[in-house]
Amino acid sequence: MSDRFSLEGKNAAVVGAGSGIAEAAAVGCAEHGARVTCLDVDAEAAAATAARIRGAGGQADSGAVDIRDADSVETAFGGVAKRQGSLDAVICSPAVNVRKPLLQYTDEEFDRVIGLNLKGSLHVLQSAGRIMADQGSGSIVLYSSIRSLVVEPGQSIYAATKAGIVQMARATAAELGPSGVRVNVVAPGVVETPLTEPIKAQPEWYEAYANRSILGRWASPEEMVGPTVFLISDAASYMTGSVIFVDGGWTAIDGRFTPPGM
Repeated sequence: MSDRFSLEGKNAAVVGAGSGIAEAAAVGCAEHGARVTCLDVDAEAAAATAARIRGAGGQADSGAVDIRDADSVETAFGGVAKRQGSLDAVICSPAVNVRKPLLQYTDEEFDRVIGLNLKGSLHVLQSAGRIMADQGSGSIVLYSSIRSLVVEPGQSIYAATKAGIVQMARATAAELGPSGVRVNVVAPGVVETPLTEPIKAQPEWYEAYANRSILGRWASPEEMVGPTVFLISDAASYMTGSVIFVDGGWTAIDGRFTPPGM
């Protein structure tokens, strides 16, 4: 059974691999035996992650991709499939957030968040889905968030995109399942990444988030690797259209108050 968790012989493309969760995922996939193509809008950052993997004895190369541009995604994924002979797994993490009340949102800010988080995910699903459907197999993992389920002031549009990612992934899973393609979602809680730097810089805000979860702390990017690797491995061969919340119990509880005598 342990062999089913191995990624030996699989060709994986990891989008956003220049930093954060996707960087950790790229390294983790390589450690489990996959040949990884590190993709990022920052080509130098992607190359650095690939070099790190090769330095540890893994197989990796890199390239640039802007998921807001459908042609860029087609070129990147098509290149992986052509060079490696298949595109077995795609992992995608890039997202942006503009924290402000809904009534203060501008059209430009709305388009920016929707354009990357939701439209970018659409391009990834379309391009990877076509390639995988043609080859009759493949696994796609997108990253949503606890904000797909619970919100707070200032998170309206970001939350809407994260909920949208879940529903797009589920619909794509339904459409591509007969072709042998699986589509799943990892929904992290609060993770220490470049996206959350503004929160980390404010101790009171940082601690409030840490104390909100059952485990009482933030996650590291590496703690998202296990669920991600699992979903693209054969161990998850009967999982599609699923969402795994990796949130330290955030969505399992309603506040941290413990009644007297408990």
